[in-house]
Amino acid sequence: MTHNTEADVPRSKLPSSGFTPLRQPVFAVLWAATILGNTGSFMRDVASAWLVTDLSASPAAVAMIQAAGTLPIFLLAIPAGVLSDILDRRKFLIVIQVLLASVSASLMLLSYAGLLTVSSLIGLTVIGGVGAALMGPTWQSIVPELVPRQDLRSAVALNSLGINVARAIGPALGGILLAALGAAVTYGADVLSYLFVIAALLWWKRAPQADDVLSERFFGAFRAGLRYARASRELHVVLLRAFVFFACASAVWALLPLVARNLLGGDAGFYGIMLGAVGAGAIGGALVLPELRQRFNADGLLLGAAIVTTIVLAGLALAIPQWAAIVIMLVLGAAWIVALTSLNGVAQAILPNWVRGRALAVYLMVFNGAMSAGSLGWGLVAQQFGVRAALLFAAAALLVAGFVFHRIKLPAGEADLVPSNHWPEPLTADPVEHDRGPVLILIEYRIAKDRQSAFLQSLDRLSQERRRDGAYSWGVTEDAADPERIVEWFMVESWAEHLRQHKRVSKADADLQRETASFHIGPNAPAVRHFLTLQTGKPSPGGADRTS
Repeated sequence: MTHNTEADVPRSKLPSSGFTPLRQPVFAVLWAATILGNTGSFMRDVASAWLVTDLSASPAAVAMIQAAGTLPIFLLAIPAGVLSDILDRRKFLIVIQVLLASVSASLMLLSYAGLLTVSSLIGLTVIGGVGAALMGPTWQSIVPELVPRQDLRSAVALNSLGINVARAIGPALGGILLAALGAAVTYGADVLSYLFVIAALLWWKRAPQADDVLSERFFGAFRAGLRYARASRELHVVLLRAFVFFACASAVWALLPLVARNLLGGDAGFYGIMLGAVGAGAIGGALVLPELRQRFNADGLLLGAAIVTTIVLAGLALAIPQWAAIVIMLVLGAAWIVALTSLNGVAQAILPNWVRGRALAVYLMVFNGAMSAGSLGWGLVAQQFGVRAALLFAAAALLVAGFVFHRIKLPAGEADLVPSNHWPEPLTADPVEHDRGPVLILIEYRIAKDRQSAFLQSLDRLSQERRRDGAYSWGVTEDAADPERIVEWFMVESWAEHLRQHKRVSKADADLQRETASFHIGPNAPAVRHFLTLQTGKPSPGGADRTS
């Protein structure tokens, strides 16, 4: 299995019952297999990152390996999120594991034959990045299937613990194997790790999923995910803060092989120990994080992580002793997991379940886009001005950005996003085909003149909910002959999408709808009408102009 930094985040403290999910046999087997798989992936990454320094002395080439692994995740994150929702996840995961095993097997054979070049290494790393892009949202999506709902948070925390155990073991073990036996053996160990994961997935007998007449298809689900991401202002804040932090902090990952070799005079084993120290520090950070959360909010934690990472970047630039470098890498691991946890925790808190995979895929795309762009950028800076100067530039940029963007507060994420199911099904004269559309929805209010300003403010907040849940166009109009008569209108692409829109309204959104409707005066509730598109010159297939 390939590791995914975005999924490394513990969402809650592991209490005394934190290991309860391991009582579920399928979860326990897959959890153990993923630790082995991720350990192998970290070993492979150490071999690739170190091997490129043997093949080329160019800092840009070294940074390209980091970019090659993350760029596909940036480009394919949303399609991967869609596929994880519409395909059989178990079979999809098996195919991905076979693909990734093939990549490592190719690296093993090329390395053994002495035919590995910078170009082939980057190309195979890109293919591995494609596998990682497909893996991330799919693996996260299966967790609710493996444990009872009350154990879900503990299961997520255990997954985070497992990835950090692999991070602590994999790089160090990979460095030792690389130094002692060579790159081919290191890649071969990764191939074996995939076999364990494939065996575990074949053993898992996943229950067949019931057909849903409103189940989404690829392109419709893709558009719905983009609409949500475009309309969610809270998600925009999280994405902005994540991009800024990781674009600056990516310098440490892009340049670390050169730091270990050229600035600190280490070998492959030392480089692996440095990465292992990051994993060990992340485990320690995860253990103290609950106490930190009692004292600081997400904004404070993210600012603290930026300050600590700045100190680490500056320390590495000063060419400190090797033992001191290992110590500050422990500190970096703690700061990194705090930043990931803070951002991912907020993202999880503001997302409803129906779009969680796709919206998290957008977050993953931004995360990896920042890492890719940052890696390339800092590699070019290092090529022009030197590794030490690039680290100092990155440290200064991260420190300034940390304080500047601290003023843009992360959302609290306290809204109740459970579906309300309060919106009645639309009434129609005749059955409507699901693919018919677009659909125009009109909601007619009567609002007193002296309350229209407050009403429009409430309606503006409601418009965001309409767009998030499926509307691609929205507006509000008043009757020129009767100014107290105000009509809200929005359009959705099909009748099926509007039915899904009914099911997507959360309890928090339902409260907002009730607040908006409370401005309405009159004996009856606001009138809701649905209009279906007609093609001129053809007989009508049946209308839907009915009040619901």
